[in-house]
Amino acid sequence: MKKIYNENQDKNMSIIEHLMELRQRLLITFFIFLIMSTICLIYTKQITFMLQKPALGIKFLQLAPGEYLFVSIKVAIYLGLIISSPFSVYQIIQFVLPGLTKEESQYIVPILTGSIILFFLGLIFSYKILIPITLKFLIQYGSEIVEPIWSFDEYFNFILLILFSTGISFQIPILQVLLGLANIITQEQMLYYWKYIAFISTVISAIITPSTDPITQLCMTITIIILYFIGIIILKLIKI
Repeated sequence: MKKIYNENQDKNMSIIEHLMELRQRLLITFFIFLIMSTICLIYTKQITFMLQKPALGIKFLQLAPGEYLFVSIKVAIYLGLIISSPFSVYQIIQFVLPGLTKEESQYIVPILTGSIILFFLGLIFSYKILIPITLKFLIQYGSEIVEPIWSFDEYFNFILLILFSTGISFQIPILQVLLGLANIITQEQMLYYWKYIAFISTVISAIITPSTDPITQLCMTITIIILYFIGIIILKLIKI
């Protein structure tokens, strides 16, 4: 009875009460983000070594006064956002859940949870597979002519671009599920248009991967196609 009362109480909250709850959850989210960013800033040396690990044999230079300091702060902020993202999503779920129907609540939690898991899987895939392949090509290309000495700021921007692009690409199954649940497109139509998706994924791979080597692009293309078929399978299981 207490649970039912709390749910009804949440649904009967005034606009001011909803805004106060939203404010409280935003403050909690921001506080967690600050904690995570501070921890990342404290361990910035270890994080820097981890980010430099895929670039074997490369010497990094500080090309401007305070460049490493500003990059360290930038790294801490981005990592703070990434690490605190599950807590942020949890706060979003807790805020919108009382206003959803029973059917909607059955989907929103798995979808948001799956989105976070896929994003982190994309980061891991990018760091462990895609980035090493890309950097290996870039380092070897023209190494007998020019010595590869890089700015750490430019290197971090390069790594960040690949990481986030791959993480976003791993959201493809989530997008398919949302489109399918909204009856915008069926799994049969998705399966029918897979050849077009293969062509589009090749274009996307060329944009995501800054290097021009075919191995990196092929690896990313195959990954996107696999994710696309996984999305079809998940949607089919949900629709059963």
